[in-house]
Amino acid sequence: MRGSRLPILRILTVLKRTGLSRSTMYRKMGNGTFPGNIRISTRCVGWRESAINVWLRNPMFYSTESGE
Repeated sequence: MRGSRLPILRILTVLKRTGLSRSTMYRKMGNGTFPGNIRISTRCVGWRESAINVWLRNPMFYSTESGE
């Protein structure tokens, strides 16, 4: 996939799409029930849009171990 770009979502977009609060999202990340973020730069992180879409399809049974 060299040269292809995957959309990266910033935190406000993720919170709006998921309806979660910031603290709930980070708690779920810690529990492994929400996709992890990726570092964009020194003080900036984002989430892969594809990972958020997978979570949105089945948030109740999502696990970072299985990716679904």
